[in-house]
Amino acid sequence: MRRSVFNEDHEAFRQTLREFIEAEVVPHYDQWFMDGQVPRALYKQLADLGLFGIEVPEEYGGAGIDSFKFAAIQTEETMRAGVSFGAAGAHIALGLPYLLDLGTEEQKQRWLPDFVSGDTMYALAMTEPGTGSDLAGMSTTARLSEDGTHYLLNGAKTFITGGVLADRVIVCARTSPPKPDDRRFGITLLAVDTTLPGYSVGRKLDKLGLRTSDTAELAFTDVRVPVGDRLGEEDRGFYYLGKNLPKERLSIAYGAYAQAAAAIRFTKQYVQDRKVFGQPVASFQNTKFELAACQAEVDAAQAVADRALEALDAGELTAAEAASAKLFCTEVAHRVIDRCLQLHGGYGFINEYPIARLYADNRVNRIYGGTSEVMKMIIAKDMGL
Repeated sequence: MRRSVFNEDHEAFRQTLREFIEAEVVPHYDQWFMDGQVPRALYKQLADLGLFGIEVPEEYGGAGIDSFKFAAIQTEETMRAGVSFGAAGAHIALGLPYLLDLGTEEQKQRWLPDFVSGDTMYALAMTEPGTGSDLAGMSTTARLSEDGTHYLLNGAKTFITGGVLADRVIVCARTSPPKPDDRRFGITLLAVDTTLPGYSVGRKLDKLGLRTSDTAELAFTDVRVPVGDRLGEEDRGFYYLGKNLPKERLSIAYGAYAQAAAAIRFTKQYVQDRKVFGQPVASFQNTKFELAACQAEVDAAQAVADRALEALDAGELTAAEAASAKLFCTEVAHRVIDRCLQLHGGYGFINEYPIARLYADNRVNRIYGGTSEVMKMIIAKDMGL
């Protein structure tokens, strides 16, 4: 399908990234899959490639390119190869926006150079046991000390992408009780150094999919977080989260579309090579019709994802548009990947084949970043319903 979202610079970046993936990731990926996470050394390689600094201003060691399109290409290329960079996506998509938008000049000078170099990896900790998508219901607290120099952080988080290897985690905590007419008031963002006493990583969660992305439970017991590590104003954290959620949801939409496109690529190759009743599976009319229908759906998802990407770069992506893109692209990916697995027959159920891993990885897209049901609520509200 013809596209206008990427230019020559983007395509040159794509080619460099594709060569890196083929040489440095694909040969080792089966072992990383078995290990349940990528090695920390990969993050340094990605940093050396320039991936972490694309959107970071030049004065802090980055390239200063205000565009999410390079991150979108990274998503497309990893999905195309059937691999993952682990929690590197969370480092960029979930950590960086808060540092850029909320960080003081002192914080940016202190944190961004190590962000770009991969010496400090970031994660975002929102979800808590028992709250799920109800972020306003979080119970983790951060109490300001009497001398005003630090917060005492107590509580727990779960489903934290990159939580095992993270060096600094942006933790959402309640610093004031909610107002009677505003449950969202009272949440503050703290960039917590994971080496502080009282900070602990619990289980590395054994997930159905995304096996190479470390996901953890975190616990905080009287962690003394310096006031200088607070991001933005106190009690306004929910507002900041809401501002950045459209970008997060677009990244999920883009990943889902790219997974669906990769599923077709893997399945096309498989049905051309696999023979049944003496002829290639691709020669049967049902195979052709199934893949043609899948391709039509992916074409539509690509158009939706590209439109949202352009809106994001233009600063015009609304919460409802991001929710619509996430809902549509994740539902398309669910249908397409399921149909592609069916065409693999029994081999589609074996992790040796990329389609099996895609099937497992894809399922969470309709859950994290806000469930499909939450996306429908946002869209319906925008419709005036």
